[in-house]
Amino acid sequence: MKYYDKLIFELSKPGRCGYTLPENEYGIHLKELPAELKRSKAPELPEVSEVDVVRHYTNLSQMNFGVDTGFYPLGSCTMKYNPKINEEVAAMPGFTGLHPLQPEKTVQGVKAVYEAMDKALAEITGLSHFTFLPCAGAHGELTGLMLIRQYHMARGDEKRTKIIVPDSAHGTNPASAAVCGLEIVEVKSKANGLVDVEDLKPLLGDDIAGIMMTNPNTLGLFEREIGEIAKLVHACGGLLYYDGANMNPMLGMVRPGDMGFDVMHINLHKTFSTPHGGGGPGAGPVGVAEHLVKFLPETVVSGFHGNFGVILRAYAYILMLGRQNLKYAGMFSVLSANYIKESLKDCYKLPIQSVCKHEFVFDGLVNDGSKEGVEGATTLDVAKRLLDFGYHAPTIYFPLLFHQALMIEPTETESKETIDGFIEVMRKIAAEAAEDPSFLKSAPHCAPITRPDETTAARQPILRYHKEI
Repeated sequence: MKYYDKLIFELSKPGRCGYTLPENEYGIHLKELPAELKRSKAPELPEVSEVDVVRHYTNLSQMNFGVDTGFYPLGSCTMKYNPKINEEVAAMPGFTGLHPLQPEKTVQGVKAVYEAMDKALAEITGLSHFTFLPCAGAHGELTGLMLIRQYHMARGDEKRTKIIVPDSAHGTNPASAAVCGLEIVEVKSKANGLVDVEDLKPLLGDDIAGIMMTNPNTLGLFEREIGEIAKLVHACGGLLYYDGANMNPMLGMVRPGDMGFDVMHINLHKTFSTPHGGGGPGAGPVGVAEHLVKFLPETVVSGFHGNFGVILRAYAYILMLGRQNLKYAGMFSVLSANYIKESLKDCYKLPIQSVCKHEFVFDGLVNDGSKEGVEGATTLDVAKRLLDFGYHAPTIYFPLLFHQALMIEPTETESKETIDGFIEVMRKIAAEAAEDPSFLKSAPHCAPITRPDETTAARQPILRYHKEI
């Protein structure tokens, strides 16, 4: 029996405990809690020894996968390695001991960090100023869209209630727009994966608040007609919103402000290496062009001034690389992605053949082993099999433009040896699929849990332990 085979409650034995408090030797009278604050019965907590607790949770922690334990090519999420100097800076006592309600005169160092970060991001993006209130990317999206609505309303242009979103967009884009009370209008992509400008033109009118885009887009392709798109949207009175989730390959090369974008958010936890995943931490500062600076929020968006720990880590990362080296992050992420794509396109279907930026999308296997009466291996099967080799799976079944989408983003922080190892494993899996797809369908073979019912787990989660009688 391994310590993670059972719940901590199932390791419980009546009367067993991990520690005991010493008796009160000082004669100090301890006040009784008021009756209304006391439980009617003792909580049903597990009774376990200290060694059982330590072993149980240490084993559980070793089941986690992260960028510190292996290659994490999760497309669209930019899971790059986080330099530990960032953590050392964020852990400095002068920062960790701060309280958001302490007097302003005592946090001038923090203000200096915010001001320096504002200038750095403005230089990197080509925009004028940023607000650091939003605590995540989607939070930044909502903030930016609210800002766009406020801009139009301040001009008395209240009929602009529609937002254009490409069919290849991140799912948070239409979701954020809907939360903001905007009507989503979809613009189609062409066969080459780029926005169809001819499909865009008839959508433009005096009811359009703006368009949400990321460049490069979700397929990892640079929108080459972004200049024309910006001209058309601005001509109809709309604004351009830049989803900064794919900012990493653009560092030091192209700036959203120079492309014509008016508003953007940056996922600091993606582009500037702060670790993320599992719900946090994150930060999504929102930047604007000069004519929108007066609409930047000072309060309301969040209770305090954003997630300072994440902002601090990102600032340390920017200082560490400096102006002269920041551009190499984007260049090497592009090089890594194209190297993997070209090395595997004979085994995996590549729906769009052009040069990509930081990520790319396959559409299943070239030879999935299917034949009459035998179902072939799917993208899910490939992802599950990768776990047996110690790799986190890429993003699967996204974007929705391709039925068997397999979205790979290596980032710039992986060595050629790591990438070559991944390529070798992906080729091995493709060969296994062609020979015996059933072998992949039973993968992973080495994991504690193989194929849980994810749909039921999401729709009917069991969030607390129920003791069987």
